[in-house]
Amino acid sequence: MQISFARPRRVLRHYRQQVAAFHPNARLYLTSAVISGAAFGVFRLLFNFYVLSLGYDERLLGLLITVGSFTALLAALPMGYLSDLLGRKAALLLGGGLNALAIAAMLIWPERSVFLAMNVVGGLGQSLAAVTMSPFLVENSGEKERTYLFSLSQGLQTAAGFLGNWIGGYLPTWAALQIGVTPTDSRAYAGALAVVTGVSLLALLPLLKLRPPQARADRPAERSVFAPLRYAARQPRLLFRLILPMLLTSMGAGLIMPFMNVFYRTVHGQPDPVIGSLFAWGSLAMGVGILIAPPLADRFGKIQLVVVSQALSIPFLALMGFAPWFWLSAGAYYLRLTLMNMGGPVYNAFVMEQVEPEARGTVASLVSMSWSFGWAFSPSISGWLQVRYGFAPAFLGTIGLYSLAVFLYWRYFWRQEAAIQ
Repeated sequence: MQISFARPRRVLRHYRQQVAAFHPNARLYLTSAVISGAAFGVFRLLFNFYVLSLGYDERLLGLLITVGSFTALLAALPMGYLSDLLGRKAALLLGGGLNALAIAAMLIWPERSVFLAMNVVGGLGQSLAAVTMSPFLVENSGEKERTYLFSLSQGLQTAAGFLGNWIGGYLPTWAALQIGVTPTDSRAYAGALAVVTGVSLLALLPLLKLRPPQARADRPAERSVFAPLRYAARQPRLLFRLILPMLLTSMGAGLIMPFMNVFYRTVHGQPDPVIGSLFAWGSLAMGVGILIAPPLADRFGKIQLVVVSQALSIPFLALMGFAPWFWLSAGAYYLRLTLMNMGGPVYNAFVMEQVEPEARGTVASLVSMSWSFGWAFSPSISGWLQVRYGFAPAFLGTIGLYSLAVFLYWRYFWRQEAAIQ
């Protein structure tokens, strides 16, 4: 039997055509996303270990995540207004600069009060960057290539995390050799995280070259500070349905995802280089999943892809948390990451398409708030549970919340589409 490669070639050709249509601003943003993704990969792997090496416990880790996310939650609407006021370029630069400043300060003054204060600063930076991203991508893309731009933005950033995670697993050892301490010493972790600060600043350079996009009919109009409240009052049902599943997902993610490095060290006894390699390949798997999502969304539908991929990820989440062997948990980790995150950028594009242009900044702020809300409370709860009962309750909570979110995606959007047809 002869195998035909005609369809894969057509898909690849179509993918290349969509990428070739990207605005120069979009290409500059993607370059910045790749660099910042590599930096975040190192930070995500090592920061928890850095805090623990200073003598603190998981309760402080949960509190720090909560402080940063709660700040992002409270700041989302003001940051959305600030993004409109400053412009997308200035907002992206300010957000990235605040994140780099927060990391540097925590390395120079490694004290509890500084950690808490700088997680507020970092939360402001993350909030500003998050509420700016979606309107920026919409304003610098056409309808045809928009889903590809959203997916490529997150896909390249997470794939770059592959390099960051892999290098991050070895950076403490390299830093330890330079200063004559053990790789698990706080000074070794601090030296490794200093690299993150430099790379984070490097990611700002492409953003300096951004130019104002040409005026278009779907560009959002200027809005007043009260516009978010007015839009929410006009469209409460739509906003509730768009945001509630994301809120539940963020609550579930906040229970386990910030602690996966701690989970593999304490439950499976793995050293930093092994965990770094696991995170690296996981970032690559997640990036590949996100990159292949647009043609699948074109073929099957955006919301259909979100429901099916996230539903399939839940059994692997259970296996990841309760498998008795590291190799089995690690394999489930890769598959869960790929499936669960495949639909994220697709759903973000779907959300932006459901609202009128002048409301996109508002909705981006509300979406950011929904994600920050879950992460603001769940990590503290998870840290408390881990100290007393281990990881099992956190995993069970995540499984339940993810399952409910998938059901709501299906009920609110997929079933509604089927009824219309």
